[in-house]
Amino acid sequence: MSGKSFFIRAATPEDVDTILELIIGLATYEKATDQVKATPELLRKNLFEHSYAHTLLAFAGTNDAPGEAVGIAMYFFNFSTWTGKPGLYLEDLFVLPEYRGSGVGKAFFAELAKVAEEKGCARLDWQVLNWNQPSIDFYEKKLGATAMSEWMGMRLVGEGITKLKQFAL
Repeated sequence: MSGKSFFIRAATPEDVDTILELIIGLATYEKATDQVKATPELLRKNLFEHSYAHTLLAFAGTNDAPGEAVGIAMYFFNFSTWTGKPGLYLEDLFVLPEYRGSGVGKAFFAELAKVAEEKGCARLDWQVLNWNQPSIDFYEKKLGATAMSEWMGMRLVGEGITKLKQFAL
């Protein structure tokens, strides 16, 4: 632990620009900045008006004397048909490089665990890119997470979603 102080709180509509900056930081880390389509307006609408997802932010300093934003965890709820309970899905977690190893990631997971328990979630799921070995090591060794190698992610975007209309009755 580096001794850097930080705190975590739920994001508010006033944090939209900060959220977007951290999303771009994550995209830069993943070498995918060209894929970021989020705008302040979209984030405001979908996070705070419709509540499709929820965001936790980590800030340097203390709640009374906050500094720069140093991390983000964005999550939403899904549902497990097998357990009959909700699940918490962590969409993205990102910590600025200079704050990695200082406990921010663990603190995010502790906050997510609180939310999952409060909502009666049966599980907490997320994905990690297969080349991101530092994160894989953190998840497996520090958190005790289990890789789900038997599952493969699938996705449709844009035109792929539109083409599904051909199957309508």
